[in-house]
Amino acid sequence: MTYQEAIRYLESFIDYEKNSDFNYQGAMKLSRVRALLDGLGNPQKNFKTIHVAGTKGKGSTCAFIYSILKESGVKAGLYTSPHLINFSERIRVSFPRDRAINEQEIAALVGRIKLFVDNFSKSSKFGPPSFFEVYTALALLFFGIKKVEVAVVEVGMGGRLDATNIVDPLAIGITPISFDHTDKLGKTLEAISKEKCGIIKDGCTVVTAQQDPAVMSCITGAASAKNAKLYAVGRDISYEIVEFDEHGQTFNVRGLSGDYPMLRTPLLGRHQAANAATAIGIIESLADKGMTVSSRDIAKGVQNVRWPGRLQVFGNSPLVVLDGAQNEASAKALRDSVKEIFKYKRLLMVFGVSSGKDIAGISANLFPIADSIFLTTAATPRAIPPEKVKADVPGYADKYVSTFNVKEAVELALREAGPSDMVLVTGSLFVVGEALDYLGKKAGNYEQTA
Repeated sequence: MTYQEAIRYLESFIDYEKNSDFNYQGAMKLSRVRALLDGLGNPQKNFKTIHVAGTKGKGSTCAFIYSILKESGVKAGLYTSPHLINFSERIRVSFPRDRAINEQEIAALVGRIKLFVDNFSKSSKFGPPSFFEVYTALALLFFGIKKVEVAVVEVGMGGRLDATNIVDPLAIGITPISFDHTDKLGKTLEAISKEKCGIIKDGCTVVTAQQDPAVMSCITGAASAKNAKLYAVGRDISYEIVEFDEHGQTFNVRGLSGDYPMLRTPLLGRHQAANAATAIGIIESLADKGMTVSSRDIAKGVQNVRWPGRLQVFGNSPLVVLDGAQNEASAKALRDSVKEIFKYKRLLMVFGVSSGKDIAGISANLFPIADSIFLTTAATPRAIPPEKVKADVPGYADKYVSTFNVKEAVELALREAGPSDMVLVTGSLFVVGEALDYLGKKAGNYEQTA
């Protein structure tokens, strides 16, 4: 099987990341995932796991954890979603060097499981699996084959019914929970939190970021019901920003068992210092399981972390920044970070969003800081066309420029921008990924600085 054939096969399964019109309770079945993995030999039982849920910051937190484990010499795996440019980004291993799964490995794995998955899809009483379920099985199988010691696994949607919720984790992380996927997870923070807390297992250790009081109450109740040990940033773990610029930031963390002064990371924004503090708490909690990581390895892991598409500076003249802001809370964090970190004359925004997102909340935070807004659509069925954004958010008509695709939007923004201006690509991660791919092909003109 070739890589192209493998990708076509994977894309033949329904992809709920691109198609939002589905019944959450009916479509997502952990019993199906268990049966699928049982047929593949339950590879997830061959290594330890750290499981991370939340609304925003979960991918960054996973990246920090993975980077720290890598620096400590642990044979680590990383499974995140969605990808920005290609499928291979979702699966990484830290040894013998840090790398993503390659095309040959994807093709070989798909070839290995295809017959079983085909038969499973036809005969399963649970119905055919989704793309995310098959890819999760693929990731776990790959980690088993590579003999990883610890896999860091990011939840896809929610938690309770997510395909990743078949792992038995060493520790659980919960990043900030806010409103997102409200049509699937619930209209209230309590309902959303209940879904996210569905990953908490009996007797496990939970480390949570700072949360809204209503969210924290749900987490505390869920941890208590499962007799889980709970640590919280803001109570048991603290951090403070020392300094920052457009190349990174320095901060201090007081953890569960040690102090970590003058940590440096290339990831920008106060929220990334908070994510790092959560990750450090999770790493420290592993001492109860017999796994101790040195302060030196923690510092190196924080310094060497890589997580593209999140306040990523790509060019300097004009300043080009990419960041996925897919709900009101992340849009507010982006707005505050842009105003705090960067200096620019005008801000030209490339913006596109997917259906099911809080356009009103996102636009209220981001559109006022833009001088021009290049509305666009990513190549996904969920993309909302510019005309609908205009209709839903009519107050910025004088700033809007409609475009047909991300490439056109980025090119027009770059053409209009002066050397002292800023081009901010934001909204959907699909938009950010397409822009990153396009800019990467123009790398001779724009120096990637993060």
